[in-house]
Amino acid sequence: MVKPKVESETKNAKFKRIASARTSRILEDLRLLGNCANTSHYSYTESDALKIFSAIEKELKRTKSLFNQPKTEFSLD
Repeated sequence: MVKPKVESETKNAKFKRIASARTSRILEDLRLLGNCANTSHYSYTESDALKIFSAIEKELKRTKSLFNQPKTEFSLD
């Protein structure tokens, strides 16, 4: 559960609070997705699995790139 916003919260504290909650939620969802590999309950093709992991890897790569963008400032000089 995400803690309510604190007025005096720093940007870094806010980042840690929100990123931790979102990361935990993503990891839990990945664990749940892993349950779909149980062939006693589900049927899927190799192609289905490749589509799933391709989509996940594509979005992970896009998200990682957001954290690696150069921080440039505008200047007319």
